[in-house]
Amino acid sequence: MSGGTAGKAREADVEAVLAANQALYEALERGDVEAVENVWLGAAEADDKGGVVCVHPGWPVLRGRAQVTRSYMLIMMNTEYIQFFLTDVEAEVHGDVALVTCTENILSGGESEEEGELGPLVGGKVVSTNLFRRTPAGWKLWSHHGSPVLTSGDEDDED
Repeated sequence: MSGGTAGKAREADVEAVLAANQALYEALERGDVEAVENVWLGAAEADDKGGVVCVHPGWPVLRGRAQVTRSYMLIMMNTEYIQFFLTDVEAEVHGDVALVTCTENILSGGESEEEGELGPLVGGKVVSTNLFRRTPAGWKLWSHHGSPVLTSGDEDDED
């Protein structure tokens, strides 16, 4: 493959990976569990016990499509709305694996737990690492890891 052809193929892969990444966040915003599941690797590509991995801030590591899907259902069921504004989105393709890093600026809302306090899923800023694999059906999410971004005023150290 010539450099120009290889470059165009890589560019097309990056665009396809970014589209798959965006599909995840759009499905979450719509509350569409089926579409969320469709973004992840299927049973043909990964077993249900350890083939896919998801880490949300403050949660244990989730392994397998069943656990991952339940976590997203829980998030969608306990928010009145959720919107993602992705920034600093970068994709790197290495053969049949692609890495997408981005910052999730999340607007969401849940019911108040106590007067004047918002519920547990009220948004914030998260840095995410999404790992995709190339499949016959296109790029599918293999692993998602989100880490909260601490900003000034969060967890002030007094040491």
